[in-house]
Amino acid sequence: MTDKYASTVSLAGRILLALMFIPAGFGKLTNIGGTAGYIASGGLPFPSLLAVLAGALELFGGLALVIGFKVRWVGLAMALFTLVASMVFHPFWSVPEAQQMVTKLLFMKNISVVGGMLLISALGAGALSVDERNRQR
Repeated sequence: MTDKYASTVSLAGRILLALMFIPAGFGKLTNIGGTAGYIASGGLPFPSLLAVLAGALELFGGLALVIGFKVRWVGLAMALFTLVASMVFHPFWSVPEAQQMVTKLLFMKNISVVGGMLLISALGAGALSVDERNRQR
């Protein structure tokens, strides 16, 4: 594989992963009440605060992925966030049987995203990124 291939594919991968987070974060931040209600339904405390924090992490973390800014830390934060959210909001092991297939599918999709975020955290942003430009200075 060439360096050009690796840098291009790394950028594409970051953008594709960010596509899950940017719209979700924007949606949370533009509907704090609805998001807080959903968070409260999961039994979590401080739902309004968590709605703002989750929305900000998803929106700004997703944008950071796209431009390649601090992706090792962003990838780790997004991996942990996605793992916790999956455990709380997609517990396929405790839903009625009629809901298990879809809930498990959502859970496994999120766990796959966790894997992608961990890879980004481990490998960095690649050549087409703010991180690489800052490293070269």
